[in-house]
Amino acid sequence: MQLLFEETGPDRAVRVYDTNELYGEKGRFRVLEFGNDAIQGALDLNRPGRILFEYPRALIHLMDLNRPAFENVFMIGQGIGTLPGHYPQKRFTVAEYDPLVAELSRTYFGYDRNPIHLGDGREILSEEPAASYDYVILDAFTEQGTPRHLISREFFRLSRDKLRTDGVLLMNLFGKSVHDKQIGAVYTTLGDAFTCRKAFYLPSEGSRDTLNILLAASNGPLTCQTRHMAGFVEFQPEQGYVIADRL
Repeated sequence: MQLLFEETGPDRAVRVYDTNELYGEKGRFRVLEFGNDAIQGALDLNRPGRILFEYPRALIHLMDLNRPAFENVFMIGQGIGTLPGHYPQKRFTVAEYDPLVAELSRTYFGYDRNPIHLGDGREILSEEPAASYDYVILDAFTEQGTPRHLISREFFRLSRDKLRTDGVLLMNLFGKSVHDKQIGAVYTTLGDAFTCRKAFYLPSEGSRDTLNILLAASNGPLTCQTRHMAGFVEFQPEQGYVIADRL
């Protein structure tokens, strides 16, 4: 491993490094990792256009299949800029809370798209025109998980209002496919703002019980083709409580 950047402190730790092996695959990879050993993004240096992880491949399939003529996307959570980089002809408005993540994506991962809007993604979205986006994508985490104000009833209503009539909200979360009260609550809360919802999980290898969970919601139809979902499987989350900004 060759360490390219590291910043550690009481509140966070961030590393960028090159490695010759990633999840058992040999090659040349550049990795963005947070202090809890959570990989936030990775680039195949031999094939920079390759999408390494399953969840962005599944998101790309959902985007291309459900609204193939989409033009405008609002994304909360920059990472290394995988999705905007995959769609150079589309308009992405990206909000990133952490200025360091934005800087690292440019310096070490070659992100050269439109300027990244620094600040709280919900606040930035609230200033956008109504009915202006085909997709709103949430891919934002702290070490405690997805912030509550980004999975609340009020946030989902805001997203609905910024989406076009049949626009789609897509979310990347972590959780379990069964007996996960948080995932059940998020899915139930989505029903307050959207008439159509779908949920998918990526089965884990080994003993890990925390899985990638993708949620999709719209007031128009939603569909998927299982063979193109990069291993994600559709499931029905359990009924839960409604998440509000204030209890």
